[in-house]
Amino acid sequence: MTLPSRISLLTLSLCLAACSTPPAPDAGIQAPAQWQSGAPQASQAWPDAQWWQAFASPTLNTLIERARRNSHDLAAATARVRQAQAQAVIAGAAQLPDLQGRLDAGRQHLLHGRGYDGLDVGERYRTNTRFDAVLSTRYEVDFWGGVRAARDSAQHSLQASRFERQTVELTLLGAVADSYLRDLSLDEQLRIARLNLDNAGDVLRVVRSRQDSGAASRLELAQQQGLRAAQQRQVELLEQQRQDNRVTLATLLGEPVQNLPTTQETFAALRWPSIAHGVPSELLSRRPDIAAAEARLAAAQADVQVARAAMLPKLLLGANLGSGARTLPAVLDSPFYTLTAGLAAPIFDHGRLRAERDKAHARQQELLEDYRKGITAGFADVEKALNTIAGVDRQRQWQDQEVAQAQLAFDLAQQRYRAGAETLLVVLEAQRTLFAAQDQQARLRLERLQGSVALYKALGGGWQVAQVGGETPEG
Repeated sequence: MTLPSRISLLTLSLCLAACSTPPAPDAGIQAPAQWQSGAPQASQAWPDAQWWQAFASPTLNTLIERARRNSHDLAAATARVRQAQAQAVIAGAAQLPDLQGRLDAGRQHLLHGRGYDGLDVGERYRTNTRFDAVLSTRYEVDFWGGVRAARDSAQHSLQASRFERQTVELTLLGAVADSYLRDLSLDEQLRIARLNLDNAGDVLRVVRSRQDSGAASRLELAQQQGLRAAQQRQVELLEQQRQDNRVTLATLLGEPVQNLPTTQETFAALRWPSIAHGVPSELLSRRPDIAAAEARLAAAQADVQVARAAMLPKLLLGANLGSGARTLPAVLDSPFYTLTAGLAAPIFDHGRLRAERDKAHARQQELLEDYRKGITAGFADVEKALNTIAGVDRQRQWQDQEVAQAQLAFDLAQQRYRAGAETLLVVLEAQRTLFAAQDQQARLRLERLQGSVALYKALGGGWQVAQVGGETPEG
């Protein structure tokens, strides 16, 4: 073997080693052994993929299915999956030779003069007719792995788009559940507000009766009328908030608000779900947004390989099989073939290819930081949801006692006022306290239910990577 041959082989080996795909970078984030806000569990079972059924609400189940069927956001995410599928096919096709067929027909006629060397006609033969049939193929030898890396990048991007679709779906279904729970909560708050409005009306009738008999002053009557007006305003405010919330819910479903069903369910009938939150180390394979960030990072890593390969020479092979004649019936009578090989290498491009490589490196670093951020945010989401559930449960225990005592105080104040043993001011204060306690009780119940929804979302909603393997774009 000659010295130039040895140098060429050594150079080729070094280039191939330099352009090999590096291992996937480590996120460098250690998962904690257990959740800080959640008690250790004997069973580490993960939430079910149909998590919304745990609330035992047939109406919620129906709304979820309608959202999955009609949501514009989910339909757009599905279309992005189909785009990524097509791009993966395009990238994969570059690994194989392409084959093209061509059938040409042409006629050349010399109008006057003797002609010249660039023409197929001349003074003697002023007209030339020709027919050609050609099959051609072209192939780039993937010495540096750039074509393969482009295919890998497209495959990882396809995986990322599928995971992102799952993220859109999980976000959508969580928003539907939140909105519906808030709708039931506003119904409950309206019920409480109307009961307190009726109570205010009862007290107002007592005050009027006492004023007619001279036992109550005009001031007491004005105070109670003002309280009743304030409670009527609260009813109107809750009606407005409920209608706004229904519009939001209809938008999530991709439907006009007029199509929303009227439910007979009550807020108190909803079941408290029991959610197994597992261990933190499982979260990385259970959240689709984290899986999508990891897939985007893998695609960026492959793009670095593509950018490196673009800086190196390319070997292009080609072949043509054709035939031609002066008449169409004889077009296949003169077959021939042509083989070509070419080596193309960048020489001077004003630093464009080097900048493309640097850009790919920077993009990879950006997505690595996004991946790390997604992992950290995922842990934080679970911790906050667990903390909300535990904190609201503790508050609700005391709030139930507050409501019971406020109801007792209001009943006693009414009885004593009718008997003339208490002033109206005490009754008014008891009314305000009871309404505020009942309203806060409904709000805490909503926070507890929404905390369950937030925990389901933070845990990935029962999703896992294995579900995506045989998934269709529509599924």
